[in-house]
Amino acid sequence: MALFKASVFLAVQTLLYAIFVSRSPYTMLTTAPTKTWADGPMRLITTPQFETKQTDLFTTGATHMCLLHNAIIRGFNSIFLQAPHVQDADKADFVGYAQTWLRFVLSHHDDEERNLFPKVEEVLGDKDIWGETHEEHESFIPGLEEMGTYLSTLPSPAALSPGELIRIMDSFRAPFEHHFHHEITTIAALSSHPNAPREGTPSAAAASAIFKTWGKATVTKAGVADVVPFFLLNLDRTAEGGMWADWPPMPAPVRWGLVNVAGAWYGKRWRFASCDAGGMPRELYALGDGATA
Repeated sequence: MALFKASVFLAVQTLLYAIFVSRSPYTMLTTAPTKTWADGPMRLITTPQFETKQTDLFTTGATHMCLLHNAIIRGFNSIFLQAPHVQDADKADFVGYAQTWLRFVLSHHDDEERNLFPKVEEVLGDKDIWGETHEEHESFIPGLEEMGTYLSTLPSPAALSPGELIRIMDSFRAPFEHHFHHEITTIAALSSHPNAPREGTPSAAAASAIFKTWGKATVTKAGVADVVPFFLLNLDRTAEGGMWADWPPMPAPVRWGLVNVAGAWYGKRWRFASCDAGGMPRELYALGDGATA
């Protein structure tokens, strides 16, 4: 019996190692971008802290939101740019990658509306601060839903039409880009709200904790095996002179595990990501020489 248990344990270990080697982002070859990269066509956002050097709670909260938004924008760009070049053999993973982006965006939107925004309204005693933001959300949701319907109703991944996918993404690109930029401005501007807590007070610490707590939970609740690796593999650790190389704050082994171990579950999707397992910008797979022939 002991020999049997040892054999089973060894077999499981071997299987897990084989899956890790074949699917983990850690094992993927990566090269620095030499062609079009994921910093366009949708424009990335300069963080308020980098731009203003301010560190009040709303500038900091806006900055962390900006970093999350930029990961989503790189995701959009990596889908938009690679769609025309994806080979049939890679389309199943590419569709999964695009669906993960959608899941990320929709979860982010819902979590803001249900959790973050009401709490900030309560802190400031103002129900009107998100008026434009709510309207902006509604401006692109129909386009996201159309994209989701299209991807989920394909008769097969090989039936993916790059032209149709790009058409749908183009239909909501302008309002989406406007919102993702403007929301950062809106949050940063709350530092001058008449009811903004004074720095150094208990109420300021409590308000800061709202952003920190929400930020830690919002990505993981969307999906540890798919959305979390997507997020981290589209998070450029060289941006703004490497100022955010250690963001979001977490122990290095935890970050490594979320990317390379959790990320192995849907591992083949991540070859379409804009950054490698170390957070370095990489050649977009479908535009490079590594795409399936």
